[in-house]
Amino acid sequence: MKNKILLTGDRPTGKLHVGHYIGSLRNRVKLQDSGEYQPYIMIADTQALTDNARNPEKVRDSLIQVALDYLAVGINPDKSTIFVQSQIPALFELTAYYMDLVTVSRLERNPTVKAEIKQKGFNDSIPVGFLNYPVSQAADITAFKATTIPVGDDQKPMLEQTREIVRTFNRIYNCDILVEPKGYFSTKGQGRLPGLDGDAKMSKSLGNAIYLSDDAATVQKKVMSMYTDPGHVHVQDPGKIEGNIVFTYLDIFDSDTAKVAELKEDYQKGGLGDVKIKRYLNKVLEQELAPIRERRLRYEEKIDEVYEMLEAGSKQANIVANQTLSEVRDAIGLNYFKR
Repeated sequence: MKNKILLTGDRPTGKLHVGHYIGSLRNRVKLQDSGEYQPYIMIADTQALTDNARNPEKVRDSLIQVALDYLAVGINPDKSTIFVQSQIPALFELTAYYMDLVTVSRLERNPTVKAEIKQKGFNDSIPVGFLNYPVSQAADITAFKATTIPVGDDQKPMLEQTREIVRTFNRIYNCDILVEPKGYFSTKGQGRLPGLDGDAKMSKSLGNAIYLSDDAATVQKKVMSMYTDPGHVHVQDPGKIEGNIVFTYLDIFDSDTAKVAELKEDYQKGGLGDVKIKRYLNKVLEQELAPIRERRLRYEEKIDEVYEMLEAGSKQANIVANQTLSEVRDAIGLNYFKR
């Protein structure tokens, strides 16, 4: 078994978009194919229910869509264990033990939790499961003794809380069972992708996303609607690059940096219209997204096999998580009937 164990995943609340692709999916495939890691990739349906409990159909319907997106971008079940969170009972028992090591005030101080509570408008009606997410996440990570967690900067507080739980558990029970994970952070330019409307975040709920499953015509329509420079009214007008989403996308998706630099110069001088650069961006995006779209369509014709893949991955994940749970029970002393 490889020494480096990677754990990552997504909440199934809809299809994945190019923001997910740039922010995490592309990196996952790279790490998977490096041969240095044993990847566990979790579809976090239980976590998705913490703010969708009254709409479980959304989670159920999205689960297979996320799985299709995983396979389409190149996540390989022969190299990565893809599993469903709710199918791993050990995760919930581990969460129960870790809850006793964390105070409510510490959860409420977590900057990521505070930000998401505000974003979702919970006010005083915060689901306990949502507030408890950092503890649940610690169970997910430690169950597989993950050493490496790909995260964005906004998730650093969540990872640090897991590290705290690991240190507390190992100290209290005088053991070294739990592994303290480290974060794997995206390089500059591979972080959060802004939305088509210029919003700082591409989001399903804001309707400003290009989905990995979008067909070519839909992608083109969305690209042509992208936010640019509102002051660039006429082709001959000098345009601004800063905050111009088309150029933000070109910086990320186009490997021809010299071409992008030339376009920026022409745009800033005046004489280059928004329609022309949007058409160029659409061509660049098609080169990246067309193979993904084609693979996704092939897997859509094999849905039963996709479910079988998820079941097999969950069974494998169960074996690993149960072993960790057994060690945790032994450390706490809950092995009353062990002979």
